[in-house]
Amino acid sequence: MSAPTYDDGNVFAKILRGELPAERLYEDDHTLAIMDIMPRGDGHCLVIPKAPARNVLDADTESLAAVAQTTQRMARAVMKAFGADGVTIQQFNESAGGQVVFHLHVHVIPRFDGIAMKPHTGAMEDADVLKANAEKIRAALG
Repeated sequence: MSAPTYDDGNVFAKILRGELPAERLYEDDHTLAIMDIMPRGDGHCLVIPKAPARNVLDADTESLAAVAQTTQRMARAVMKAFGADGVTIQQFNESAGGQVVFHLHVHVIPRFDGIAMKPHTGAMEDADVLKANAEKIRAALG
């Protein structure tokens, strides 16, 4: 059985091409960080590579390194922006591994002692809330 291939019609590919809107937080030559529209906590953001990659299984090492660097940058920024006690980093691969959108992406979620993550209900956050949270993160990035 051959490995699944990359589908350039996925939502993150469309965001990268400018075909869908996103609350952009940080961008460099290799990565883009955006707000998650279905956050599991305030400040939940995503880091994606610009190069096509279905997930960690087929990503090139340069993209993985860039994603790791941007993930660390975003983790520090959300901790600062929200005064968080910690941060959860999640990355899923293939359906059996919990992946829903098949473009490599890393979840960065600020966490607070005694507060559970919200369940993933599929409900979209209010655009004004996302914008306000994005402004806090961009300010923390400097």
